[in-house]
Amino acid sequence: MENTKLLEILLELGAIHLSNTTPFEWASGWLSPIYCDNRLALSSYEAREIICAEMQKVLARKYSDIGSIVAVATGALPMGAIVAQAERLPFAYVRPKAKDHGLENQVEGRVTQGERVVVIEDLVSTGGSSLKAVDALRNIGAEVLGMVSIFTYAFPQAERAMRDANVDFEALATYPQLLSLLKSKGKLSAEEEARLSEWREHPETWGR
Repeated sequence: MENTKLLEILLELGAIHLSNTTPFEWASGWLSPIYCDNRLALSSYEAREIICAEMQKVLARKYSDIGSIVAVATGALPMGAIVAQAERLPFAYVRPKAKDHGLENQVEGRVTQGERVVVIEDLVSTGGSSLKAVDALRNIGAEVLGMVSIFTYAFPQAERAMRDANVDFEALATYPQLLSLLKSKGKLSAEEEARLSEWREHPETWGR
């Protein structure tokens, strides 16, 4: 499966770090057994090729008459541009917030009223920043067909948030798939897998 190959490359590049002993601390204060930096995938032609090809498959399978590809700044910006180029589509991106000078844009690039867009993300955690980008696009009249990300932690609260916002969402690879891969390679015991799986269900209290 391509997501297995993608996960293997992300692990090899150090884009995904998994630690069952010394957790990482997020800005929110949550403790996490995983640190994901998909920007490192840009350093690998093979990773870029797989990500682009797999995103194109998702687009072809799920959406029609796409007007533009729109990335969420800044992590998804390069891959979004690569996908847009491969699809021969216009490209735009969404800032975390509107600029406080010039034209005060939050959406950069040409997105018109009623335009059908697909949002590209590099990583979805709780879904908060991703859905802010969706709101910004909807506020200028765009029709958001859905969102595709490279990786997601698959938090239940993120899945609920996507449903509540009526956003069709798919990730190329997920945290549960990562654990399954590592277990199949003998790098995780059943006990370790159970503990790491618990983090996805209760990230706010895990490791305390």
